[in-house]
Amino acid sequence: MAEKRIKVTLIRSVIGTKQDHRATVRGLGLRRLNSSAELIDSPAVRGMIHKVAYLVKCED
Repeated sequence: MAEKRIKVTLIRSVIGTKQDHRATVRGLGLRRLNSSAELIDSPAVRGMIHKVAYLVKCED
């Protein structure tokens, strides 16, 4: 059975955000505005997305 995946897109700039939030965005594989990453749906990834929810858009 294939693992479920989530598409995450950076929609707001990380300028002026906390350093650990910037690190979380980088950990999600996002580099610049409108960059996207396909990630495996896991509790760890969901937690990272929740932490920086005001910066990213998530699609199933």
